[in-house]
Amino acid sequence: MENISVIILFLFVLFTLLGTGVWVGLALMGVAWVGMELFTTRPVGDVMLTTIWSASSSWTLTALPMFIWMGEILYRTRLSEDMFKGLSPWMAPLPGGLVHTNIVGCTVFAAVSGSSAATLTTVGKMSIPELRKRNYPEKMVIGTLTGAATLGLMIPPSLTLIVYGVTINESITKLFFAGILPGLVLAAMFMGYVAIYSKVGKDWNPNQEDKLTFAQKVKNSRFLAPVIALIIVVIGSMYLGFATATEAAAFGVIGSLLLALSQGSLNWKTFTESLMGATRTSAMIALILAGAAFLSLSMGFTGLPRGLADLIAGWELSRLELLMVLLVFYIVLGCFLDGISSVVLTMAVVEPMIRQAGIDLIWFGIFIVVVVEMAQITPPIGFNLFVMQGMTHHEMSYIARAAIPMFLIMVLMVFVLIAFPELATYLPNNLRPGPV
Repeated sequence: MENISVIILFLFVLFTLLGTGVWVGLALMGVAWVGMELFTTRPVGDVMLTTIWSASSSWTLTALPMFIWMGEILYRTRLSEDMFKGLSPWMAPLPGGLVHTNIVGCTVFAAVSGSSAATLTTVGKMSIPELRKRNYPEKMVIGTLTGAATLGLMIPPSLTLIVYGVTINESITKLFFAGILPGLVLAAMFMGYVAIYSKVGKDWNPNQEDKLTFAQKVKNSRFLAPVIALIIVVIGSMYLGFATATEAAAFGVIGSLLLALSQGSLNWKTFTESLMGATRTSAMIALILAGAAFLSLSMGFTGLPRGLADLIAGWELSRLELLMVLLVFYIVLGCFLDGISSVVLTMAVVEPMIRQAGIDLIWFGIFIVVVVEMAQITPPIGFNLFVMQGMTHHEMSYIARAAIPMFLIMVLMVFVLIAFPELATYLPNNLRPGPV
């Protein structure tokens, strides 16, 4: 009963602060402050300063702003236009046609940007007008793009995986490896859904594309060369052990600057805009991580994480039952908090449960990313829904309904991960990456 009382107190303070518009990071610090004042005799100010500094000065975190900056630079280039030109000749003959450019485009861009929102905006600003012009069903255009953009959270470099790795002190490079196969499988499942819908959907009547010869398709593929080269530099340097995640991020920034320069889209204005955009996003995430670190310490003094872990252990849940409980928990939490906040807020409590259940932490990182992806397209806080609404001006309810099939595919992906855990563990266990 004591643990339940502490949980109710923490939740009451947290949602009171969030409800009054306080930033998530500051709200977490506020909850931690209340917990320290009520349950310890230590001077709260000294503890808070030490914890926030330790959380903010982690070397692993240096990869975060670099990958964010890379995505900000690429967002301001002609990358989306070039990707559509390069992909459309190959996608047009497939069942489902050019709708596949949404999914493949998001998959490709996710490999150079760890942000779901950046992936959605970059791919969407070119594909939406083109697909509308060709009379593809609006719900399919919006639904596939909204769902496929979440691949930016899984396919490396993933900001969510970086935050998860920092929170549980796990290798970022191994987590990046773990996200590759599940990300590709999820993209294939999205494409399978599009192919099936193109055969059974009553509103499927797109305009026919002009047939191109193989030589013409290859010629158009030159537009993909810059982004493929950037992926090879960033991801390949980590796979071959030449670079850590942080060093690969630096290579990515240099490569994206060179790409923008070669396209003529790099000037002082775009440079400063990308730098400020990356600074704002990085500062926001760092504040959330600092607040979560302080909250974790505060909860540790109450004994809450270990108490809850022991409580759930007493229920004698099987591994599958525990994962189902966590699946529902994170889906509900995702209705009110963004993905990164959900991860850092809960890890102090969830990590002991996972370790006690013998669940691989690398595998669980991919599990939690899939569930966090769902949160990106669930009302009322689903961030991708807001981004898509800003791009298309549709009602939020319309966009959410269009994304429901993608949400259900992600649920199916959770069970695929449970049935075939090697999807997430094979590459980390069999490749020899460099250090974090």
